[in-house]
Amino acid sequence: MQTTAAVARQPQGDFSIETVEVEAPRAGEVQVRIAGVGLCHTDLIFRDQFAPYPLPAVLGHEGAGTIAAVGEGVEGLAVGDRVVLGFSSCGHCERCAEHLPSYCRDFPPLNYAGMRLEDGSKAFAGQDKDGGDEAISSHFFGQSSFAADTIVRARNVVKVTDDDAPLDILGPLGCGFQTGAGGVMRSLACHAGSSIAIVGGGPVGLAAVMGAALRECATIILVEPVAARRDLAMELGATHVIDPAAGDVTDAIRAILPGGTDFAFDTSGRVPAIEAALAALAPRGMLGLVGVPHRADEALSINIAGMITYGQRVIGIMEGDSDPQTFIPELIAAHRAGRFPFDRLVTTFPLADINAAIAAQARGDCVKVVLVP
Repeated sequence: MQTTAAVARQPQGDFSIETVEVEAPRAGEVQVRIAGVGLCHTDLIFRDQFAPYPLPAVLGHEGAGTIAAVGEGVEGLAVGDRVVLGFSSCGHCERCAEHLPSYCRDFPPLNYAGMRLEDGSKAFAGQDKDGGDEAISSHFFGQSSFAADTIVRARNVVKVTDDDAPLDILGPLGCGFQTGAGGVMRSLACHAGSSIAIVGGGPVGLAAVMGAALRECATIILVEPVAARRDLAMELGATHVIDPAAGDVTDAIRAILPGGTDFAFDTSGRVPAIEAALAALAPRGMLGLVGVPHRADEALSINIAGMITYGQRVIGIMEGDSDPQTFIPELIAAHRAGRFPFDRLVTTFPLADINAAIAAQARGDCVKVVLVP
């Protein structure tokens, strides 16, 4: 069949809206009609080849929609099911068996190869500038959801059983929102009454604020330069906010918590911000890292003796250590109960306006873009 997709053709270039051919689902796959797909910084990282991905490609990895067709051998899913799309994992390695699929042994090829691993085929096809047939990379994070219809690995699919859940904006639960909330609720496992400093008030950081509120943290500090996002964080559960332009961030955190913070969570990927959070940790404090650095070779300077003396820990976090099959329904239930109001972060744009949406998000006009085909 034909569908409309936003195609990435060159690094730093605009996405082009094209009519492409999409295959029927093969064994172990489903076709999903996309209701909405989140725009994530990760999509731009791969478009711009900070991390390699074969172009041209249909990117997008925060999709939600309705199953339109089911491939051979798929169980538990049917045409008409409302679904959120997560990342790909194999389902049978050691980490998958521990319900930590984001650390799957085959995570890179399953999510970043741009093709079916079995035979190298791609689910999309179009025409090049000379009018010739052209394969277009698919299966980005197992889904490539910057399209009106896409082909998804069945293991990526999380069924939505709440008929009242707002399907068009659920997609970011599959990556950004579960990364922020999961980082606090699962990776750091913040306990009731604890303290946390969160660096960065974008979608992931504000999801972390809501996750900390769900975990009943007593002190929730957001470090964020944009005033509107600081104000929003206070409404979502933060107890304190810090403008990093106002002075030393470590001193500001320790003015609130003289003994240091139990947990810190960085979404910025900026080395000075990470080091400031690390310096604000209490003894036995833990720092979680999810922010992608601006350069692949960036590194932290850590005082080893201090880390040993105070028993402090630094951990990397992928996808919030989430098992999407259980954690996404948990977040949907929290939203229904009014305890995880992620819809307050979302601004929708037509998929056709993806380039304007990228510019708006970069300017800070909105927190989280969801593109609607």
